[in-house]
Amino acid sequence: MDARREKEAGTRKNGFWNFIDNIEGDKVVWIIVFLLIMISILAIFSSTSLLREGSKDRMDFITDHLVIVGIGLLLIFGLYNIRKIGIFRIFSQLGFGVSFLLLVLLNTHVQLPGVIEAERINGAYRTLRIAGLQMHVFEVVKVAMVMYLAWAMHAYKEDQAAARKRKKSTHLRLANLLGGVFAQPFWKRTIYLYAPILIVCVLTLMGSGSSAVFIGVILISTLLIGGAPLKEIALAGAAGIAALLLIMGVYSATDGKVFKRFERVATMTSRLKADYDAERLRTLQPRSREFYDLLDDIKQPYSAKIAVHEGGLTGKGSGNSTQKYIVSNIYGDYMFSFLVEEYGLFGGIIVILLYVSLLARGSTIARLCSNEYAKIAVGGLSVLITGQAFMHMFVNVDIGPMTGQTLPLISHGSFAFLVFCIAFGVILSISRMARNRIREEEEAALPIYDSGKDDIQVSMDILEQIDSFEEDR
Repeated sequence: MDARREKEAGTRKNGFWNFIDNIEGDKVVWIIVFLLIMISILAIFSSTSLLREGSKDRMDFITDHLVIVGIGLLLIFGLYNIRKIGIFRIFSQLGFGVSFLLLVLLNTHVQLPGVIEAERINGAYRTLRIAGLQMHVFEVVKVAMVMYLAWAMHAYKEDQAAARKRKKSTHLRLANLLGGVFAQPFWKRTIYLYAPILIVCVLTLMGSGSSAVFIGVILISTLLIGGAPLKEIALAGAAGIAALLLIMGVYSATDGKVFKRFERVATMTSRLKADYDAERLRTLQPRSREFYDLLDDIKQPYSAKIAVHEGGLTGKGSGNSTQKYIVSNIYGDYMFSFLVEEYGLFGGIIVILLYVSLLARGSTIARLCSNEYAKIAVGGLSVLITGQAFMHMFVNVDIGPMTGQTLPLISHGSFAFLVFCIAFGVILSISRMARNRIREEEEAALPIYDSGKDDIQVSMDILEQIDSFEEDR
């Protein structure tokens, strides 16, 4: 009886490890995903000290997050199970069009009650409510544009390959149809690569200066991964910086009378010049308007620094944060400082290593991809996730101005969480295809032996072939 139970237990154990072993895709990325989600659940449960407006109790907030996590995992597994890269490529073509449409609707402050409505948050229009569901437009634009550039770079290279072979290209049909100067390589790159980036960044700048800069940097990085001419990228980057400085300068010099649509320029400028000197509070009259304005300005960045300082090496322990009582939404824009306060420098280093590992694995997966589109998509998405994580961390430790960027797959933010789940799902799906291709190549490269021969006979055959080769020499 005991032997039977031991056998059944061994079968169940082997079944579990067989299940783990049979999971396709990059297992390191899978581990990173699950660790980030587990950290997110633990941190949000511990950081929600205040009741959310309209909630019956604290568990409502946690329950909502668990639902979002469940939906996110379904998205990841759904995308992971896509086995044809062509499906991703088809939808990637729509990336720029979708981004442009959403940004136009946001900047025109569309109001169609019950259908689609632009919502103003923290002094700027950032979200669209579509049929009751809130969509953070800038989060969609980040992933959609990376996927679009992956398609555009791949299509451009295929178009040039066809031109070199003097064949009719089936790519970049608009430029080829226009002909003339637009059929030249530089103008094709301008139409399909540089112009979409510029348009998206300008439209984003109207609602968020920091998001516009971040999106621009990520998209330029994606071009570098795709092998776009470095000289042109440098010129485009310089032009973008010059345009941003010009808009900021003219806006400030005219007190906002020029470039009225770029209302977030003033916010970005003020954050770059922000003076968070707490000593100024002592020089102001208590309870005055200026006193409370300055107090509001310094409360979050100072609380984040205090949280990091008090965390020390090992932290205060789960649930023992004190700064969560001061910064009510610390589980969003200041999640990293909260993690350091509760789990110390060691906990912060673990989080950093997870994102660095993702970037390293993304680089490895991209290197294994034979398809140019897959390579650029994985590289761009890995840079996007890691880049946003480090921007969040820099803000939390007071390196750079506030940006409002969440910590991917850890911070609370239902829509942003789901968008990054989509990004991870694409990475895992492509890694699955890449690993399958490598396995097929390895199997094809193995010598084919007669299955009827034993190992000794096979070895003798190999030795005979060697002897025959030596005799021929």
